[in-house]
Amino acid sequence: MTDFLEVLLRGLGVGSVYALLALGFVIIYKATGVISFAQPALMLTGAVVTSYVAPAIGFMLFTGLTFFVSLGAAALITAVIALIVERLAIRPMIGRPAFVVAIITIGLDIAIRVVASGFIGLGARPIPNPWGLQRTELLGLRVQERHLVSMLALAVIVAALVWFYRYTRYGLAMRAAAFDQEAALTQGVSVGSVFAMSWAMAGALAAIAGTLLATSAGVDRQLWIVALVALPAIILGGLDSLEGAVIGGLAVGVVESMVGSYQRDLAPWLGNNFAGVSPYVLMLLVLLAKPYGIFGTPEVRRV
Repeated sequence: MTDFLEVLLRGLGVGSVYALLALGFVIIYKATGVISFAQPALMLTGAVVTSYVAPAIGFMLFTGLTFFVSLGAAALITAVIALIVERLAIRPMIGRPAFVVAIITIGLDIAIRVVASGFIGLGARPIPNPWGLQRTELLGLRVQERHLVSMLALAVIVAALVWFYRYTRYGLAMRAAAFDQEAALTQGVSVGSVFAMSWAMAGALAAIAGTLLATSAGVDRQLWIVALVALPAIILGGLDSLEGAVIGGLAVGVVESMVGSYQRDLAPWLGNNFAGVSPYVLMLLVLLAKPYGIFGTPEVRRV
């Protein structure tokens, strides 16, 4: 039982990072109606920025404070980069078909990753952090400290998003635009500003997720691939549901962790790397019962 709970905690830790990535996807989709495939590149960019900022300010602060200050700086810088990308490449496409904009985001992802990879070099760039792969004891369970930090980060960010959407003018404007853009325009809401805000928020979330991922083995050129696991999370949770993104990310993390730990003993005939495809299997199983995801809004069309 102890082993099972430790695997569960590990899955929740990894799933928290997936949830942060999924939140970025959903925030942009709710605002623009388009899935942004540039999120993996923004995640890589944020981790690269952290790897440069942390050593630059490390001589001024304690290790723990250095990490969180550099994480905040990376989130801010990546948000600005996302704003620039939205203004230069996405804003002119308003009114075009959604698939056209989605294809443009694929091109942006490739271009941004090429530039970010140039700052990485041949090996992995380390990110100074106060825990590394150290384990601690929680209620009698051994768990890596980085997983606890990821879960805490997700909880804080979700609480901040709830407050933002409910009690701030920009949050209310984003909710209005997500519900009905034309009605929001008639009420004086700047839809362009909503688009920009959604990209900035998604960029910041991607930077945080990328940095948390890189605390284990550093930043390498293949880090962006992890963001692809967030796609099953948003689809099974619902493309337009923030709570679905959180639950979907955690579910994917737990399933991946469970399969990785027990599949070899229980179902060895599935192969050695089945944990890598288990999120997509979970997504397909959910879509068979809920075509719009667990919390997704069904599309109703009048014929």
